[in-house]
Amino acid sequence: MADRLEDIRLCASELATNAVLHGVPPGREFCVQIEVRGDLVFLGVRDSGDGLPEGRPESAELSAGRGLFLLRALADDFGVTQHVVGKTVWVVFKNGGCAEAVPERKPTGA
Repeated sequence: MADRLEDIRLCASELATNAVLHGVPPGREFCVQIEVRGDLVFLGVRDSGDGLPEGRPESAELSAGRGLFLLRALADDFGVTQHVVGKTVWVVFKNGGCAEAVPERKPTGA
């Protein structure tokens, strides 16, 4: 998946930055998980913050707040898993997959 390495790095950076800026209450940390599952790469960032990630509307003129649209465009799948405390925001990259926008998904319980 060398051809997708830069996309994976960019998404890891975006997810970690979002966790620091929006998902981690003061004094708490976040966890980054990267797994290779056959021909898939799973990247998830878990934090202990409340709320679900929201992207700025595509029509917004500001550059801030558009990271989730970037994630959806680069990854082959995107989602949020809610936990008793916090959530995991995740993306999946498929070997040989194309970077097309993924339809918005509803959060799943865990």
